[in-house]
Amino acid sequence: MTTHQEHGVESTMVASPAVEYGSFLHLDALLAATQQVPDHPDGRFFVLVHQAFEIWFELILHELEAARDDLFAGAVPDALYQLRRVAGVDRLLVTQLDTLTTISPAGFASLRPHLGTASGFQSIRYREIEYLSGLRGRGHAGVAPPGSADAARLERRLCEPSLAEAYRVLLRRRGVGDPVRLLRSGRPDSDLLAVAEALLDHDEAWAAWRMRHALAVERLIGHKPGTGGSSGVEYLRSRRDERFFPELWEIRTRL
Repeated sequence: MTTHQEHGVESTMVASPAVEYGSFLHLDALLAATQQVPDHPDGRFFVLVHQAFEIWFELILHELEAARDDLFAGAVPDALYQLRRVAGVDRLLVTQLDTLTTISPAGFASLRPHLGTASGFQSIRYREIEYLSGLRGRGHAGVAPPGSADAARLERRLCEPSLAEAYRVLLRRRGVGDPVRLLRSGRPDSDLLAVAEALLDHDEAWAAWRMRHALAVERLIGHKPGTGGSSGVEYLRSRRDERFFPELWEIRTRL
């Protein structure tokens, strides 16, 4: 502990405890979770990529929650700060998805039996991001067992306000009955328009993810069913045109 005089007032400074990089990031625990991988040449790569997805999904959820709450509170600059970060991570995820195509079809065919019934279709955080953003029409049948903690978690997401709802509330509070007015104004200083574009950045990135995911899966397994019980590529293709904020896309037609 040290003291010093500042503008005639004695203040006390407490030195921060020394923390090493590895302990600050809990790297021992984090990397220990990467050790149990399928006994296959591509096993470690496949597991690490999907673990990285889930870590990024967790971050996106945190930022989307903050952005939603900021929009409800009218703190638009703060919401934009969060949404721009989300868009950056979204773009990173699309690029990360491309790395899976470094596995050969033959390599994945021999890896697939090691996966059992595990599938990205079962990602709870992925579905949470959809619900939190505003896409809620499909439910979560087959994603989480009924009565499980994961099913309860998804139900809670369905009951809480979405990012799309928060933006609608913000527009009403600002007296914007028809969002097409924002596009017609084209004002570069419009914070409402900036939020609309940030939401579309997030939406567009996830549309790109869905399209790229369908292509990556088709390249690896063709039209085989998914390991988690989905129809595989056909299921992924059926979701390519889904949008979090359809009204923000539709108003372009009305301009």
